[in-house]
Amino acid sequence: MASLGWLSPRRRSATARSVLAGEASAEAARKSSQELELAEETAESAAPEEPEFPVAGDEQAAAFFDLDNTVMQGAALFHFGKGLYKRKFFQRRELTRFAWQQAWFRVAGVEDPEHMQDARDSALSIVKGHRVAELMSIGEEIYDEYMAERIWPGTRALAQAHLDAGQKVWLVTAAPVETATIIARRLGLTGALGTVAESVDGVYTGKLVGEPLHGPAKAEAVRALATAENLDLNRCAAYSDSHNDIPMLSLVGHPYAINPDSKLRKHARERDWRLRDYRTGRKAAKVGIPAAAGVGAIAGGTAAAIALHRRRR
Repeated sequence: MASLGWLSPRRRSATARSVLAGEASAEAARKSSQELELAEETAESAAPEEPEFPVAGDEQAAAFFDLDNTVMQGAALFHFGKGLYKRKFFQRRELTRFAWQQAWFRVAGVEDPEHMQDARDSALSIVKGHRVAELMSIGEEIYDEYMAERIWPGTRALAQAHLDAGQKVWLVTAAPVETATIIARRLGLTGALGTVAESVDGVYTGKLVGEPLHGPAKAEAVRALATAENLDLNRCAAYSDSHNDIPMLSLVGHPYAINPDSKLRKHARERDWRLRDYRTGRKAAKVGIPAAAGVGAIAGGTAAAIALHRRRR
């Protein structure tokens, strides 16, 4: 302590104590760091490795993807409606009506039976009298015009991972089954469950077959398909953006919340479900606009029964 000789005894004592305190603190920090590293290494070695997923070659596993805002930005039916409007299938006031119905549904978050019935009737009146083959052909064109560039690359990669593992991948959507089938085929998926509009001799009658494929109905569709395909739902995965699909997500062993709405995000976090959000910053805000204009028309055009269209090879 010779270097401190010029200090007063009290000052020298205070400084020495400070040095001692500093050295003790540094030593304690060093030991704490070493103990933390040891604890982390122990935890890592003790923690079981997460099994690979999807499991390659598991024939009793499959994946189920919601379409709107999960696989595709916005609503497929709304994009399809824009394509039909471009081809003069209906007037601007009807397109505006669809957009309003979708925005209302998105904001309200609930389904009013009378509102949905009115929307369904509007959608069905548009295709009434047209041939199924005609709408399928137009649907191919509309996919290229409005939908192809709206596919989320991240979700597409998830679907491809299941395909690469040798598993079947299905769209489960309230959109018309013809539209859903086109999208599934273009993406190389197995097939689609979606809305069924009645047709006689290949011509739409303006009526629906069955009830809306929405909420719990989606879960029932997946359950029925799993039985038919001899699938083990505990080994299957499901993906959706909407809290309305919680019944479907809860049915499988591997639920994923993709670009989730607030209710689904909260539900997923409470249950430790995996989340994926491919929206960022202003892009997410912009996506919210067509999303709002998408769901109601789905509700409007949906009123769907369960239909299974497998990919023809």
